[in-house]
Amino acid sequence: MKNPKVSIIIPHWNGIDILSECLESLLQTDYHNLEIIVVDNASTDGSPDLISLNFPQVKLLENSQNYGYAGGCNRGAEIADGDYIVFLNNDTIQDSKWISPLVDFLNLNPKVAAVQPKILNFYDREKFDYAGAAGGWLDILGFPFARGRVFNDQEKDKGQYNKIRPVFWTSGTAFMIRKFDFESAGRFDESFFAHQEEIDLCWRLHLMDKETWAIPSSVVFHKNGATLPMFSRKKQYLNHRNSLQMILSNYSLPLTLYIFPIRFTLELVALVYSFIRMDLNHAIGIIQSLLWIVSHPFSIWKRRKQIKQIRIVKDKKVLPWLYWGSVVFDYYIRGKKHSANIIKE
Repeated sequence: MKNPKVSIIIPHWNGIDILSECLESLLQTDYHNLEIIVVDNASTDGSPDLISLNFPQVKLLENSQNYGYAGGCNRGAEIADGDYIVFLNNDTIQDSKWISPLVDFLNLNPKVAAVQPKILNFYDREKFDYAGAAGGWLDILGFPFARGRVFNDQEKDKGQYNKIRPVFWTSGTAFMIRKFDFESAGRFDESFFAHQEEIDLCWRLHLMDKETWAIPSSVVFHKNGATLPMFSRKKQYLNHRNSLQMILSNYSLPLTLYIFPIRFTLELVALVYSFIRMDLNHAIGIIQSLLWIVSHPFSIWKRRKQIKQIRIVKDKKVLPWLYWGSVVFDYYIRGKKHSANIIKE
């Protein structure tokens, strides 16, 4: 396909100003076979009226309740006409030439299911953004990091990650995926609501013997934390809970039984550390996530069953895509603050 139709799906809940800036930026995109879909998750600030009045070319889907990032994106994909779908945060500004490199790479590489741009911080454009940076990695214990960002350390962009390369996950801040692959993988898991649902989706793509890549010639700027504050209790809860869900359901049973006790021990260490630092939001978020896991065994069993149905390859085929080590140990004990010191470029 020379110029396939691309559907850009923006899940949205409140924040008229950031949405307006995002849409204004999108209208400057130089790729023309494009449709823009805003999925409004029951905003209360008049966002739907703003779209209807000022952006008539945008397709608006109004939900009766807040389905979160995962549910909003799924509903947007249902009405998308494009062969390729872009899932995009509403707090982004895009380079005008950002779409074509993503489309070109998918056109040339049929085994690649998803690609992401380089994501830089909107407020400090020399620095990689927290959410995705130049492509995501995951260690075997389920802790995510990215090229250009390890935990809260964000590197300056000096061209060190300008090489196109495979990654384990593409950031939900902005990534393009073939619609067929998105549907085949089972779409986003709506039980995640928000945070790490894209990592879970990419993990399932790898189990289907598909690939995910980072394309740094495409650039997006992100206002990280504009929708949900970075250190809020809800965000801490969702990050821990969703990460634990993946460990318990995406690995084969033998690996789950081996890895989960180690990860659970690290959760307890993080809990104690949070109390020592008097970081109650983090501590309560961890406790809530552990309580959810303990009280939802059927949900985890159901996820394992669904993933087994789409799995094509065994874990040994997927493990090379993971970092076979602990990013927590490397960062806090060995002092490796840059991803290039952990994953060789």
